[in-house]
Amino acid sequence: MSRFVTTDKEPEGLIHALLLDGNGGSRKLSWQEVNQWDESGSGLWLHFDYSHQQACDWIKRCSGLNEIAVDGLLNSENRPHVLTRVNNLLLILRGVNLNPGSNPEDMVSVRLWTNGKILISSRKRMLLSTQDIVANLNENAGPATIPALLIEWTDRIVARMNDTINVIEDSVLGVEENILDGDAKQLRSQLLRLRQQSIGIRRYIAPQREALNRLAVEQLAWLSDVDRLALRSIADRQIRYVEDIDTIKERASMAQEELLSRISEQLNNRSYVLTVIAAIFLPLGFFTGLMGINVGGMPGVENSMGFWIVVAICFGGTALLAVFLSWKKWL
Repeated sequence: MSRFVTTDKEPEGLIHALLLDGNGGSRKLSWQEVNQWDESGSGLWLHFDYSHQQACDWIKRCSGLNEIAVDGLLNSENRPHVLTRVNNLLLILRGVNLNPGSNPEDMVSVRLWTNGKILISSRKRMLLSTQDIVANLNENAGPATIPALLIEWTDRIVARMNDTINVIEDSVLGVEENILDGDAKQLRSQLLRLRQQSIGIRRYIAPQREALNRLAVEQLAWLSDVDRLALRSIADRQIRYVEDIDTIKERASMAQEELLSRISEQLNNRSYVLTVIAAIFLPLGFFTGLMGINVGGMPGVENSMGFWIVVAICFGGTALLAVFLSWKKWL
């Protein structure tokens, strides 16, 4: 007997209905075969796009799931977490957005419910990790059971973070190497972008770390000790990625502080040069101003060499002031 409420028409938004064959392969089911499937058969994977109303309606009314599971599969704002009840598991995960033209920190969510025999999952945007698993199943090299599917899917979601984190780390290294001679405005813009990416990714992988840690210790009857060890390994890798992101954030902050120090030092040097110039020309300005007053009794007015005498005094005063500043080590 089917576990689902039978419907005549396949709901719009069903991405695939795959029946695992137990040997690493799968077979696509027609909607009539989905209606007839029961839990005594091989593992079934139903994958939906919840942006379609018919898919939402089927999950709500025909899947046989309770309200909590339905909300987890359809709520667009869920953060990574784990809920279990008896042998039922609700798991929400996030993967980096590797779709063309997208930002990696705009992470794609995938939600799944399973009892070890059937896995119902939903998403809005495509996740490349899902495509990898489907491709392996088509080549008879995929997971053989629903627990294996859960573990491999989780593993691929976490593993794909590695390349993105490495790219961000390399970008921070490039900024660090160019702090001394790079364009300050461009470097500040790059650092801001890198910090935004790091914060955006950490926002989701930090709670995902906790979710995977909890999943690894959940006492679900259909998870073997080997399965739990595999989940523990995945959780440990997720912890390392969180630590890598934290390190990147700290390095970006330090690079930004160094960049600001460099800009401040440049401004101070320029201000210092202007101050020295002002210190040199201030007495000269006073002297030339004094010599320019039009009153009787000005010395040298009748002397044909008076102008050159004033010029010599100015140069001499400038030289003496330069020697004084050098002696005080202000130059």
